[in-house]
Amino acid sequence: MDIISSGLTPALFCLALGVTLLAGVVKGMVGFAMPMIMISGLSSFIAPELALAALILPTVATNLQQAFRHGADEVWGAVKRFKIFLVVGGVFLLCFAQLVNVIPSHIMLLSIGIIVSLFTAIQLLGWSPSFQHAPKRFEALFGAAAGAIGGLSGIWGPPTVMYLSALDVAKKESLRIQGIIYGLGAILLVMSHIGSGVLNAKTLPFSVAMLVPALLGLQIGFRLHDRIDQKNFKRLTQIFLFVAGLNLIRKGVMGL
Repeated sequence: MDIISSGLTPALFCLALGVTLLAGVVKGMVGFAMPMIMISGLSSFIAPELALAALILPTVATNLQQAFRHGADEVWGAVKRFKIFLVVGGVFLLCFAQLVNVIPSHIMLLSIGIIVSLFTAIQLLGWSPSFQHAPKRFEALFGAAAGAIGGLSGIWGPPTVMYLSALDVAKKESLRIQGIIYGLGAILLVMSHIGSGVLNAKTLPFSVAMLVPALLGLQIGFRLHDRIDQKNFKRLTQIFLFVAGLNLIRKGVMGL
């Protein structure tokens, strides 16, 4: 049991399961925020490195399920549509994951957090910018931002959701695209952090244990997602994105 719980007391291990369950529910509803909730919640009572390791496998599993929820054909269509974002984001994730001990991650977290919070606050106040006809360099820019911050912290949702929100993507397609983007990113994150040492023989069992509450929460979130309309989905997404931005600012200021 100590191997699975990484030496945590039963109470702390149950608390970790609860945090992961909540993260799964939110992810099923809006398509993102699992890493944000897990890294913030878990790192409040366990080591940040263990919290990062814990979210890796649940992130892979939930994103793959999210991506393939409506079939493989839909997945392939989304891959072709967002190929620039995927390629650029993947390259930046691999590069920045290897710099996790070199570049002060709090600087990037603070910068992205400020941008995300301001952008989303303006949207919540009624301004809705559209990138429907924007040049492809905007897609590459958001992909680079998502990959870079993902490699450093395991959190790459905010830049992705900002881009999809500006495109006003339908809620089902938004969840599918996010699942693809985050799923591929999570697979790369596994590879990267095996190399960095974050995911190892001691932390892997704990990450495996978090799969059960993550997948259960995801199914609950899917059911809630199916009950809300497009307008409420977009508003809910903006609210969670704003909170994500504030959380990145907090982490950047605290130097975490």
